[in-house]
Amino acid sequence: MVSGRTRPQLDPGIMDCLPRDIPNPLSAPERADPSRSEESQTPQRDQPPAGPLLGAPLLVVMAAAFAIVLPFIFLGVPSGHDFNFHLLSWMEVLGQWKQGVIYPRWASLAHWGNGEPRFIFYPPASWLLGAGLGALLPWNIVPGVYVWIALVASGISMFLLARRLLSRNNAILAAVIYLANPYHIVTVYWRSAFAELLASPLFPLLLLLVLRMERGGCRLIWALGVVLAAAWLTNAPSAIILNYSLALLLVTLCLLERSPRLLLYGAAAVVLGAMLAGFYLIPAVYEQRWVNIAELLRPSMIPQDNFLFTRRYNIHLSFNRVVSIIASTEMLILGALAWHARKSYSRQGSTWWLVLVWTAAAALLMFPITSALWQYLPKLRFVQFPWRLLLCLGVGFSLVVVAGTRRAFSRAVVCLMLLGVTLFGQHFVSLHWRHADSFQEMYGAVQNGEGYKGAAEYVPAGSDPRYEPNRQMPKVAAESDVPARIEIQEWAAESKRFTAESQQPTRLVVRLFNYPAWHVEANGRAVSADTKVITGQMVIALGAGRNRVNVVFARTWDRIAGAVISAVTFLFLLVYWKHKPLMRYFASV
Repeated sequence: MVSGRTRPQLDPGIMDCLPRDIPNPLSAPERADPSRSEESQTPQRDQPPAGPLLGAPLLVVMAAAFAIVLPFIFLGVPSGHDFNFHLLSWMEVLGQWKQGVIYPRWASLAHWGNGEPRFIFYPPASWLLGAGLGALLPWNIVPGVYVWIALVASGISMFLLARRLLSRNNAILAAVIYLANPYHIVTVYWRSAFAELLASPLFPLLLLLVLRMERGGCRLIWALGVVLAAAWLTNAPSAIILNYSLALLLVTLCLLERSPRLLLYGAAAVVLGAMLAGFYLIPAVYEQRWVNIAELLRPSMIPQDNFLFTRRYNIHLSFNRVVSIIASTEMLILGALAWHARKSYSRQGSTWWLVLVWTAAAALLMFPITSALWQYLPKLRFVQFPWRLLLCLGVGFSLVVVAGTRRAFSRAVVCLMLLGVTLFGQHFVSLHWRHADSFQEMYGAVQNGEGYKGAAEYVPAGSDPRYEPNRQMPKVAAESDVPARIEIQEWAAESKRFTAESQQPTRLVVRLFNYPAWHVEANGRAVSADTKVITGQMVIALGAGRNRVNVVFARTWDRIAGAVISAVTFLFLLVYWKHKPLMRYFASV
């Protein structure tokens, strides 16, 4: 007998957005097949889903990233807040490679030739990639290619995450929305924060690995550790955000799944990531006492001065308005879509709850109500700008927009709203463009040794970080009126050799900041160098007669310890991968 009632069906658009492992609640229950084993009837959630990256997904991601950098071809390269810092760093690294310094530590041309330990404290990934591109391409093309690479990586990582939760076409759309999200546009066009942009692909990967941790268990410790190490080696504020994000996600997952062991896995991953990045982290932490690192937290650079819609004094107050409008628009759209689909989230396990908790926490931390957290949570204040948490918000925003809008028209409206809000930013902060002649001028200052303005936070401790060095000062000069004949034999980035001849004892002032890692020898014997008050420059006392002076940037114990820890940890992972079938599992993730 046929019933006249028909079974209700879900809208195809909803089913298209449902996670692959979530069954249609309105479909008929599947009958158990006695011929199939219990294991075969269990959903295999650890298996990689259909829909490979190669092919249409990769082509669409590459095309979307190219569309973002297309204005570079016609208008020039946008010059944001950090443009000079990054470009000059890349040029200097390339110059040091030509001197035979494979992994630079000392930026010798900063502060107009006095130098600074920039490459000890600033993570290496961005300046290694930038210098590598500079070795292959003209400098006016390098920023565009760099941005394109970072955006493509962001789209790929989001696709790898989204295809676990959405259909193939929707995963592609989520990847495009993520790589083209307004904060990325702001980062590229207004900020030129190249290192932060390069760290953005790590945020979808973090969520992907956490979602798989319940079933992957301790096998995923290594993958998480690699992601965290990559964060430390790319951008320190992003690494701090990622570590706190991991803690929040794992605590949430533990409460949802009632599995406390996940916290142990997460702690192990944090330690592993720090050990892999030890060659950078240990010197960067230990040698902070040798520089004015507190300049990173000077007024207008602390979290309390950079909440959304801040009214406190800020040298970038207009930019704060731009990023505040963008952030609030994303929050309103995300909140509306999440509320609209709240019932479906409650039926879909922990997956979407993790997304919503993470994005909600990121949004909340951008407002003054969380000021105490920024003040007292360890190292969180070094993130400096709370709106950097838009890196986290962008992940959840991309997923929720795709899953919460069923029709192409709705999605187009959301995208047009975001585009309009981003373009409206020019009303507050105008864009500046660089052209080929500007790059030639910058590279010329590096090539001829003229140097460039340095960073106040890397000036040696005890000196005035706001002192402007004399650009016309010779490389070596007598401190007093005592005549001295000085000949320069070598003046490389990490080694200086010269001779000084005088009829009586003299003190020489070297155009070089007196950093503790410098080792000074006079006539083959180690001597102690003094520091000139205010300027922080090196002063060497010499006896009468002819003196041969060598100044070498020595390898300190902290750099040796960091390199050993990283090497041992890396070798341990190689041995583990050789004897365990982990590579296949990591590839599937």
